[in-house]
Amino acid sequence: MFKKFDEKDDIIGTQQLKSSAQKGIRAKIQEQYPMLENYMNDILPKKENFKLVKCKDHVELIADAEGNVMFIKPRDIPYIPSLRLLHKYPFMMPHQQVDKGAIKFVLNGSQIMCPGLTSPGAKMTDNIPKNTDIGIENLHHLNDGLWKVPIVS
Repeated sequence: MFKKFDEKDDIIGTQQLKSSAQKGIRAKIQEQYPMLENYMNDILPKKENFKLVKCKDHVELIADAEGNVMFIKPRDIPYIPSLRLLHKYPFMMPHQQVDKGAIKFVLNGSQIMCPGLTSPGAKMTDNIPKNTDIGIENLHHLNDGLWKVPIVS
């Protein structure tokens, strides 16, 4: 999704949100990621305004007051944490482990196929359907366009 993301070409606009809209977004994120309840004030503090960054292809980015992207919101998909946020709070999502042969492809942004999750050396939670083609859709990976734009102005 963000392989060729460029701040100048892909960002349509940035806006400060009203406090009521911020409360709604915080509540949705907290409902979606209950493990973050104790850390929500660190991630998106109540006293600071955060930004809504609108991008092409109906994608919205939630950035803190300093411009660090915290969450990604594609159309019709729940909020997704940015990779930087996920590195700070790795417990917020279930852990998956691919087999050794899939690592270099996943780091380059490939989709994660079920055989890579079910083979020896891999670990998978029960909530992913087995024997399907794509087990996990890779939306944001290390060194993609969004990773290279750490601060959104």
